[in-house]
Amino acid sequence: MMKQITLFALLAIGGQTLFAQTMRTNTGALIGDNQNSKTIGNNGQVLLEDIHLIEKLAAFDRERIPERVVHARGAGAYGEFVAAADFSEVTKAKMFSAKGKKTPLFVRFSTVVHQAGSPETYRDPRGFAVKFYTEDGNYDLVGNNLPVFFIRDAIKFPDMVHAFKPSPLTNEASHPRRVFDFFAKVPEATHMLTWLYSDYGIPANFREMNGSGVHAFKWVNEKGEVTYVKYTWKSKQGERNLEQAEADKIQATMTEHATMDLFNNIKAGNFPKWDLYVQLLKAEEFDALDFNPLDVTKVWPESVAKLHLVGTMTLNKNVDNYFQEVEQSAFSPGTLVPGIEPSEDKLLQGRLFSYFDTQRYRIGGNFQQLPVNAPKVESNNYNQNGVMSSKKQSFGDINYQPSENRPEVKDDTKFKYSVSRFKNVETAQAKISKPNDFKQAGELYRSFSKKDQDNLIANLSGALKQVNNQTTVAKMIFYFYQADRDYGMRLAKELNLSRAELEQVIANTQK
Repeated sequence: MMKQITLFALLAIGGQTLFAQTMRTNTGALIGDNQNSKTIGNNGQVLLEDIHLIEKLAAFDRERIPERVVHARGAGAYGEFVAAADFSEVTKAKMFSAKGKKTPLFVRFSTVVHQAGSPETYRDPRGFAVKFYTEDGNYDLVGNNLPVFFIRDAIKFPDMVHAFKPSPLTNEASHPRRVFDFFAKVPEATHMLTWLYSDYGIPANFREMNGSGVHAFKWVNEKGEVTYVKYTWKSKQGERNLEQAEADKIQATMTEHATMDLFNNIKAGNFPKWDLYVQLLKAEEFDALDFNPLDVTKVWPESVAKLHLVGTMTLNKNVDNYFQEVEQSAFSPGTLVPGIEPSEDKLLQGRLFSYFDTQRYRIGGNFQQLPVNAPKVESNNYNQNGVMSSKKQSFGDINYQPSENRPEVKDDTKFKYSVSRFKNVETAQAKISKPNDFKQAGELYRSFSKKDQDNLIANLSGALKQVNNQTTVAKMIFYFYQADRDYGMRLAKELNLSRAELEQVIANTQK
C-alpha cells in the first residue's frame, strides 16, 4: 500500500492526480498510448480503427486556416481604454460618455503585404486594429500606422494588392517593377508613397509607432446630429523608426522582433500606452477646403481641425494562445456601435463589405462567436445555425421577429441610423471632386529634416532603379516633381534622367 501511495504521489502534478492528467480525445475518451499506432503485430500495417490516430492526424491536417490576404503577420494583446473626457455632446457611443470610463479591448498590430512568416522589418504599412468590448457591443477601430492610403476607391484595391503580392509568373515578392507599373497610373498615391519610402515606412517596433483610423467616420449624438471625425493614436513611448541599414541588420538575425518586443515588454510589466485623439469637422465646413476631406489619401491639417484628447489605451495582458486569440481575431470597420457610423469615403464603403466577407471565408460564418471576437454583452437576435455554431439559442418555437407570442423582443427606434439627405441626385462613376493629388505630398516632403529627406530619396530611388521601364520611372518622378520641385529633381538626378529626357517621356505618354 505504501509503495502504491508513493507512486501515486510521484505522478501527481500541481496537486492534480494521475487521472486528471491523463490525455483524452476530443470526445473525452481516455488515451492509452499516444506514442504508438495500432498495428497488425509489431511490424504490420496500421489499422484504420485506431480512432485516436485518425483524430490526431485529421486535427493536424486542419490546424491552419486560410491566411489573411493582407495583414497576415501580426501580434496582439489585451488591455483597457480610459476616457479622458465626456464627448456625449457629439456622440452617443457610451465608451466616450464620461471621463474615467473604462472599456476592455484587444489590439492586433500587423504588417500588411507579406505572408505570415515574413520579417517584421520590411518596408510596409503597419496595421493598427483595436477591438473595444463596449456595453453596447463591439467597436472595431481598424487603421494603420500611417495617416493616409495609396488609393481612394475600393474598386482599385484588388489590383493594388496584386501588384504588391508575388508575381504569378516567378513568385518573386513585391518587386518595384510591378509596384510602380501600377502606381504610374495612380497619381493619388504620391502622398502615401512619400510616407512609405521615408523612415516612417519601417517602424522600430509596435510599441513605438503611432496609429491612425485613416478614414473619416461619423459621430452621431442623441439628437441625430452628425460630426465627421478622424482618429489618431500617439504612442506614449515616443515614435521611433528604422533606417534601412538598421532594419537589414535586425532582419539578418530575427524575423519577429516587433512581436517579441511587445510580448516581452508586457510580460515584464512595462505596459505600452497610447493616447487617442480625434479631429472634428462639420459637413458645412467641407466646401472651404482645397481637398475632399473624405479622401483617404489626405490628412486633415491641425490648422483645419485641431486634435482633441479622447482617452488613453494601455496594453497589459498577453494572449494565452497565439492561434486562438491573435490568428482567429477578426476585425472590420463595419463593427460599429450606436453613435459611430461610416462616412461616404469610397474606400471605407468597400471595406464595410470586404472585411466581414473575408472573415466569413477565413474563419467561418460564426467567427463572431469565438471568445476573442465575441461581445461582452448578449448577442440577442435570431441569426442561427451554420458551421461551429455555439451561441445559446434557447428561443424555443419563436425564431423570428416580430411575433405576437414574444412581443417583448423588439427593435428600438432610438438606435436607428442617422438620416442622410440628398437633392437632385444621380448615380455616377467618376473621380471625386478636388482630388488635389500632390499638395500634401509636397508639404510632407518639406516637413522632413535634411536627413529624413536624404533617406527618402535614397529609399525611393533605390526602388525605382529596379524598374526597367523608363516610362514608368519618368511618370513616377513627374508625380513627385509636381509635389515638390526639389523632390522630383533629386530623384531625377539619382536616376540619371535629365529634365529634357523627363519632359520628352512625359510628353510622349500624354499624346
